[in-house]
Amino acid sequence: MLTRSIIAALLCVAAGTANALQPPRPAAPFAASGTLQYAFTGDDHADEMIINAIDAAQRQVLMQAYSLTHRRIVDALIRARSRGVEVAVIIDQGQSNVNYAMPRELVRAGVPLLSDSQHAAAHNKVIVIDSGAADCAVVTGSFNFTYAAQHRNAENALILRGNAPLCEAYFNNWRRHQLHSQPLARPR
Repeated sequence: MLTRSIIAALLCVAAGTANALQPPRPAAPFAASGTLQYAFTGDDHADEMIINAIDAAQRQVLMQAYSLTHRRIVDALIRARSRGVEVAVIIDQGQSNVNYAMPRELVRAGVPLLSDSQHAAAHNKVIVIDSGAADCAVVTGSFNFTYAAQHRNAENALILRGNAPLCEAYFNNWRRHQLHSQPLARPR
């Protein structure tokens, strides 16, 4: 007697979707290259390191943020937009309703702001800067882009520069989330 899982597997093979039963594999390793810069909150100024990275962007700043309430980081995003850099932000849907003041300023400045509601928590804390360029950068770590992250929490931030495969992987992940995210309405 065939069990349900065997029947399901046979149906998937017959339908050409056998891969749907296999768990996803981790990405293949690639060579480390470029530079690393890190900061721990409290004594280090992770926020300043992130702001400097945004200010150095030449073409593009793509952010995924669980929460975005850090005034100076928002100001850096708006400065980048005003100097012609492509800037776009994806935030967690639940957080977009908690403190909308900073995201609203981004929208007013013409920064596309998207809400990711496909996940229980869109908990990424990532910025992709100048993907496709030799000096591209990925900002990541536990650091939420909030005032509390710098001044109240124990957090870390890491900037990985000049590693094209890593930038491409994070860029592609950003685009996958962009596809299922919804634009937030432009405030009045």
